[in-house]
Amino acid sequence: MKVTGDQALVKKINKSIILHTIRRHSPLSRARVSEMTGLNKATVSNLVAELCGQELVTEVGPGESSGGRKPLILNFNAMAGSVIGIELRVKQLTAVLCDLGGSILHESDFSLEAHELPYVLEQMRILISDLIAKAPATPYGIVGIGVGVPGMVDEQGVVLFAPNLGWEMVNLRALLEHEFSVPVTIDNEANAGAQGELNFGAARDVRHLLYISAGSGIGSGIIIGGELYKGARGYAGETGHMSIEAKGKPCSCGSRGCWELYASEKTYDNPGLTLPARTTPELVRYAANGQEDALRHFSFIGEYLGIGVTNLINSFNPELIVIGGALSEAEEWLGEPLRRVVAERTLPYHKQQLEITFSKLGSRGTMIGAGFSAVMHFLGNIRVTL
Repeated sequence: MKVTGDQALVKKINKSIILHTIRRHSPLSRARVSEMTGLNKATVSNLVAELCGQELVTEVGPGESSGGRKPLILNFNAMAGSVIGIELRVKQLTAVLCDLGGSILHESDFSLEAHELPYVLEQMRILISDLIAKAPATPYGIVGIGVGVPGMVDEQGVVLFAPNLGWEMVNLRALLEHEFSVPVTIDNEANAGAQGELNFGAARDVRHLLYISAGSGIGSGIIIGGELYKGARGYAGETGHMSIEAKGKPCSCGSRGCWELYASEKTYDNPGLTLPARTTPELVRYAANGQEDALRHFSFIGEYLGIGVTNLINSFNPELIVIGGALSEAEEWLGEPLRRVVAERTLPYHKQQLEITFSKLGSRGTMIGAGFSAVMHFLGNIRVTL
């Protein structure tokens, strides 16, 4: 099958390739860009000049010479604009203002007292407006807003079903774009977290990754062959609703025995537990002081995380598992029981060259990943696929 395009499209594709090569690998010279992309030096020179004129790439002075004239070194201009990345959680709204390179400039959060759409939208409006006011002066200003949502999202940014919020068919992208007049990207929070880890965290250059977002619920971001896998309709990754107890507890999704009922912050809601606190940050503090109930409960969660992770390993055969979300802050107490269960239950060949780690971005992974999606929308991540 032949793929053809006119000269303008070819130029646009080449320009995107050069920009993203500089974004990922700078500082580097034009000659090095040519080597890495396979594009000839004249094409690289002409398109780099355009990118410099657009203030997306900057020249930062001469580099080391390998014999002859010193090459001019190029950098991606991360301060050409800024983005806002948001994670909508069940009990909290968290957001970061980032530059185009993913560095956090400001961070903010709100506690959510309810899930009714008008209330949540008002809190989002306040939070976003506050971060916009704090944004530094840049050539392009706020270039986009990315939002990670705990639920199923379609390609138009409609939240189809978010059982933990009680939402169905909420056109969140249209609502936010109408309010702020900037492009908005909406995705499942685990997909956003996977993007954060793949580009800025523990999973750089990994080809086959499972990112497990464990917090108020559980979701998975699935990377296959270096690409985010969304399934036939875009809804893949709802692993928190994988049944691990055939006749288990009823779930808000309508099923029973769902994984997230046993391995997420939902476990705190059991009134029979003698926990000293009912939030992860507080329980982490108690566990750090050796409080027995907190330690016992994190061990329980770790074991059930291990059960679900084992099912996913046997299904997808990844090279890396990253545990992210709010519960990643409890790595010290979750890690041992999780890895023990995986070692006991995973098929032997699936364990070869498999690494399980906790997010290096912590609870910020989804926000950073959501912001990254907005950056890619702005920069125009053009690809040609067969």
